[in-house]
Amino acid sequence: MKSRTIDHWNPEDPGFWEKTGKKIAGRNLWISIPALLLAFSVWMMWSIIIVQMERLGFMFTSDPSVNKAMLYSLPAIAGLAGATLRIPNSFLIAIGGGRNVIFINTLLLLIPSIGAGIALQNIHTPYLMFAFLAATSGFGGGNFASSMSNINHFFPKKMAGTALGLNAGLGNLGVSVMQWLLPVTMGFALFGTLGGDGMIKPVPTGQESTGALVFIQNSGWTWVPLLIILTIAAWFGMNNLRSGSPFLKSDLQGILRSLYLVLLGVVATSVGAYMLIFFKLSMWIVLPVTITVALALMKFLAPGEIKTSLDNQFKIFNNKHNWIMTILYVMTFGSFIGFSGAFPKLIQDVFGYLPGGEVNPNAPNPMTWAWIGPFLGAVIRPVGGWLSDKINSGSRVTQWSTILQIVAAAGVAYFIIQARESAAPETYFIPFFILFVLLFIGAGIGNGSTFRSIPYIFPKELAGPVLGWTSAIAAYGAFIIPKVFGQQIQHKTPEYAMYGFTIYYIICLVLNWYYYDRKNAEIKC
Repeated sequence: MKSRTIDHWNPEDPGFWEKTGKKIAGRNLWISIPALLLAFSVWMMWSIIIVQMERLGFMFTSDPSVNKAMLYSLPAIAGLAGATLRIPNSFLIAIGGGRNVIFINTLLLLIPSIGAGIALQNIHTPYLMFAFLAATSGFGGGNFASSMSNINHFFPKKMAGTALGLNAGLGNLGVSVMQWLLPVTMGFALFGTLGGDGMIKPVPTGQESTGALVFIQNSGWTWVPLLIILTIAAWFGMNNLRSGSPFLKSDLQGILRSLYLVLLGVVATSVGAYMLIFFKLSMWIVLPVTITVALALMKFLAPGEIKTSLDNQFKIFNNKHNWIMTILYVMTFGSFIGFSGAFPKLIQDVFGYLPGGEVNPNAPNPMTWAWIGPFLGAVIRPVGGWLSDKINSGSRVTQWSTILQIVAAAGVAYFIIQARESAAPETYFIPFFILFVLLFIGAGIGNGSTFRSIPYIFPKELAGPVLGWTSAIAAYGAFIIPKVFGQQIQHKTPEYAMYGFTIYYIICLVLNWYYYDRKNAEIKC
């Protein structure tokens, strides 16, 4: 078989690009995009699964409020894993090769997909099994770092922004694609007898069942054939670039080294998940411990060439602007991915029950509405970068998008209170939904503008590591936000979560204004 590793690659040469480079780069990009889209879909699928799990009567404890918190913990565990696995994924391309890394990362997604397809067929499946599967879904979250790093090597500088924007933007659409698609595939026996039997949703005493079957296990099975196709496409259609993978000696070695580094991320994730589930420690303890363990494992157990790269990256920790931009990027992408994971269940919990705890027969269907916010947040992301270029100021766009997030978050809190105290909570759904969509839009625009600011704040040798670090930490929003909502739902005060996010956004507004946007700011970006 012809080698899939290209030894000579010079996209900056117009002749090479037109004759050879453009076709190869395009092929790799258009395989990378659907692979990343599926990665986001599998990573965030628990946001939809837990809604249907509650409807079908999956109970892990006799206390309904504690059970709700445990359900929220599943997307939180997936978020913890996905963010932690971004750390090793930042280094995979150099040692593993782009084609090999995308192949193995896509293949690994079959574990949570097949696992969920089997586990969700039995209402008595233990919680720990679902926690394990949620953690393995984190393979999808980690993929973003390696996917973006890989595509960056294929294109000339003048086209890299467009290529990365397509890869990231269309990849992020996996969240809304999943939230739209799974309610459809759960509605019928998509895979016939091979997919397992459907379940009938329990009904309150005195009400008659419709007899409609729900194939919740299709939440996992849906992705299996697609993942198989993309895994094959990655192996036979993508390439490794010697310029981007100087430490690659053979495909087998690249795959084994990639799996080793991913394993280090899995170990760190396991430490965090164990603390969360068995010791029930605060997430504010679990989070720094998990990050510290991941960095320590990478520092002391990674191959020598990766240690050298890490030493260079660690220089960013002495730069205060790295920490400021991390806070701002968490506000944008962290909000987007965290709210994506919590939004469907939040709709169910806020509007699905009456003040006395009875089921609200007029409640909006979360499956119908939840995908719209993540969809708009993803597609508007490039607008933030475009606006920043247009007015020559990423900080100014970040300032106004942050104000939008503050107003929207405070408004959502207000309508949560109104719905909780109303005998007809559904009457407050539309303003709640509109404000939440604006929250997604603000986060999406800010996501694009902060990306534009980082290259202006940091020298070239630090900008890359800062982008990698901030994207990894921001992904922990997928852990923090569902966990916060789960805790507050348990106490019947979800508006407190929104108050907390509002205060955080105000802090971000002040930081961005003081350091980057005021007249005499330290850095203009």
